[in-house]
Amino acid sequence: MVDPRNGSSVTEFVLVGFEQSSPSTRALLFALFLALYSLAMAMNGLVIFITWTDPRINSPMYFFLGHLSFLDVCFITTTIPQMLIHLVIKNHTLSFASCLTQMYLVFGVGVAECILLAFMAYDRYVAICHPLSYAQIMSWHVCMSLVSTAWFFGLISGILLVYMTFRGPFCRDNHIENFFCEAPIVITLSCGDPQFSLRVIFADAIVVLLSPMVLIVISYARILASILSRASSSGRGKTFSTCTSHLTVVIFFYTSAMFSYMNPRSTHGPDKDKPFSLLYTIITPTCNPIIYSFRNNKMKGAMVRALGRTSLAQAESV
Repeated sequence: MVDPRNGSSVTEFVLVGFEQSSPSTRALLFALFLALYSLAMAMNGLVIFITWTDPRINSPMYFFLGHLSFLDVCFITTTIPQMLIHLVIKNHTLSFASCLTQMYLVFGVGVAECILLAFMAYDRYVAICHPLSYAQIMSWHVCMSLVSTAWFFGLISGILLVYMTFRGPFCRDNHIENFFCEAPIVITLSCGDPQFSLRVIFADAIVVLLSPMVLIVISYARILASILSRASSSGRGKTFSTCTSHLTVVIFFYTSAMFSYMNPRSTHGPDKDKPFSLLYTIITPTCNPIIYSFRNNKMKGAMVRALGRTSLAQAESV
């Protein structure tokens, strides 16, 4: 069947995902991913709630953390519910429009998260290296501008990615060897030479991944220099402990994203793509609120207060 809009003989895609696994393995994966998805939604939802409602953590650091959790909720919601459905049904087809939309949201939100992580590193730099000027430099107007910038570049990058992926017709095999529409894999299914599109996406990935990474490295290099210049070893440990959570999140997210979008396709394959895709689509969004919460006393206290208010409200309603 030819799609008259783009002259393509392929009008839908098939997400291979885990369909080659045994029924018992798929059932186990369904239970595991459902538990992780539920945990991610609950933890990120709680972080969003307390960072936006608790006045005791009303600071730029927690403002960014709330937006990071919101991005994580958007990220996992674009991929995991569909994967869960495909684990229990045999029909794994996805229309052009659905694949395009999913690809746009995954990449757009991912880029926004990359940039936001860089701004969070800059926030830590200002807080540690310029504490007296922190309130003035990281004003609420500046924080809103930084978050808006992250979203803007994410949405623009998503448009470029989708255009480069779907600019040509598709007439080859329509099976995608992953559980969601990932651009580098979809491009290889097009009729023409995919190398130009892959090179453009590679260049875009360099900009949206390495540019924020440079800001992160510079911020933490200056933080490290500031920490080492302090006389008290206990003061060094306390100061750097406020950065370890963010560094852990950065390492998880950037490692998987760089493998997916900056490696030559010849080094990829279903066995290599799926683990990294799972890492940045569900493992990282699940771990982010846990990492930040358990290493931050203010966050733990805010969560206890939020859960306490919820329990009290339920008791009073009974």
